[in-house]
Amino acid sequence: MKIVVIGGSGLIGSKLVSRLRAQGHEVVAASPSSGVNTITGEGLAAALAGAQVVVDVANAPSFEDTAVLDFFETSGRTLLAAEKAAGVGHHVALSVVGTDRVPGSGYLRAKLAQETLIKEAGIPFSIVRATQFFEFVGAIADAASDGRTVRVPSAFLQPIAASDVALTLAEVAQDDPLNDTVDLAGPQCQRFAEVVGAYLEARGDGRRVEAADDAHYFGATLDERSLVPLGMARIAPTRFEDWLRQPATAQ
Repeated sequence: MKIVVIGGSGLIGSKLVSRLRAQGHEVVAASPSSGVNTITGEGLAAALAGAQVVVDVANAPSFEDTAVLDFFETSGRTLLAAEKAAGVGHHVALSVVGTDRVPGSGYLRAKLAQETLIKEAGIPFSIVRATQFFEFVGAIADAASDGRTVRVPSAFLQPIAASDVALTLAEVAQDDPLNDTVDLAGPQCQRFAEVVGAYLEARGDGRRVEAADDAHYFGATLDERSLVPLGMARIAPTRFEDWLRQPATAQ
């Protein structure tokens, strides 16, 4: 089966490409660096020719509110139109758990706009909403830092390993379209402070973690369960403490 991975050189995309190729599929790792651009349309028709499945894991180069919305809307329209012309039978997209529950986040508003385009495109689809990646916890800590204090929301996280996300996307890409959205999360639901504190301790980082109800998450206000699944979800196996013990190269 020919599968095109949009964003195939990124954190999730590169892992997904490797897994699908190991399973015997013809995989195109599509990104601007490989001559495929979902904003301009450059290289899309050639990349999609004969493809049965497209998996979109591309991310915006800027998270500024206007820029990120423009990226996901423009990229989504261009890609979906090219897929329809090529006769692609299954569009798989990676999104974020809580996308529809954090209106104060420009990034999540943009992902919700992307999801809407997919649902209205008329192409059979599957949307996988994942929780925050283990690999992203350091960026969360840095964004929440004020000197030697890391001030995080008192909300819950249920983070997941990027390798587990890639595994699930590979499974979904090879199955029949869901024509629905599925949540994907790690095995442990913990407070922000527990997750960030464990990460910093494992890295020998002496910053102090402080939890507060009014602390923001990249500018957005959270409820306790804004970023964790509320109902049925696929649960990945890798525990955060086990991931932290892995060598940096494995992470």
